[in-house]
Amino acid sequence: MSIIRKALTTAAVASALMAGAAQAEPMRIALVAKALGIGFFEAANKGAQEAAKELGDVEIIYTGPTDTTAEGQIEVINSLIAQKVDAIAISANDTDALVPTLKKAMQRGITVISWDSGVAPEGRQMQLNPSSPALIGNTIIKLAADHLPEGGEVAVLSATTTSTNQNTWIEEMNKVAGNYPNVKVVGTVYGDDLADKSYREAQGLMQTYPNLKAIIAPTSVGIVAAAQAVTDAGKIGQVNVTGLGLPSEMAGHVKSGASKSFAIWNPIDLGYSATMAAYHLAKGDAKAEPGATIPISRMGQITLDDKTEGAMADPFVYDASNIDQFAAIF
Repeated sequence: MSIIRKALTTAAVASALMAGAAQAEPMRIALVAKALGIGFFEAANKGAQEAAKELGDVEIIYTGPTDTTAEGQIEVINSLIAQKVDAIAISANDTDALVPTLKKAMQRGITVISWDSGVAPEGRQMQLNPSSPALIGNTIIKLAADHLPEGGEVAVLSATTTSTNQNTWIEEMNKVAGNYPNVKVVGTVYGDDLADKSYREAQGLMQTYPNLKAIIAPTSVGIVAAAQAVTDAGKIGQVNVTGLGLPSEMAGHVKSGASKSFAIWNPIDLGYSATMAAYHLAKGDAKAEPGATIPISRMGQITLDDKTEGAMADPFVYDASNIDQFAAIF
């Protein structure tokens, strides 16, 4: 009898140890960038790491392809499925192309959210927008108009033709362009979020439109390339570059006058918020459904709309008065 009790006791201890070990394993959240080596996403990873440290039981896997293609992200997602991560938070290179692979991830019990650049609803549980698309669209054209009191021609340098967020912001910008009747949007070109191609496209805009007064680049890669193209063309003071960019990458161009002002949300906050949202959904203490609120700690909470999308914060404008302060941060 004592042997049986001893065996039962040993089994109970082993079971408790196994349960404890299981509880001790951290939740693994994969933060998937459009591509590695882009400053915006490196900053988002800092925010994700901050959230993981705050939560205490989270491990961040920061990853992404080497170029901004859907094919590259599909390979990354398949690898994460094989690793059996708990959650995937992805900034998509293509709205629709990732859906089948992300569906497979969800079928395997992996929580999937998109952030920054969204995935079609059937391929994710929620989308975290950095800000409101309408507000971003108005902001980027207003930044150009603010420095064109007499109006003039402006053009757009975007990322890829399939980039969800870029297309939405430009669409919203065009909706409110009539509010600035002296400002004429003459064209949109695509630099594929590659510095060299974006530079060439900016050069092309200045050649095609000799009276161009501003280039609006709602991409952190494109805005830097456009500012450099304006500088190299000797057109500082003639063509103003604005849009969305990183303070650390744009500081020199603001000081030179190639860019009078630009905007961005804080990517550190965005990575932090994406991690918090993914964590609460994966843990099961929040649901991705219309009208739901998801806590994101120091950033407050996200309220999801009927498309299960939520906005983090308003964009913030950077200029000569504050660029040094923020360039030291991201």
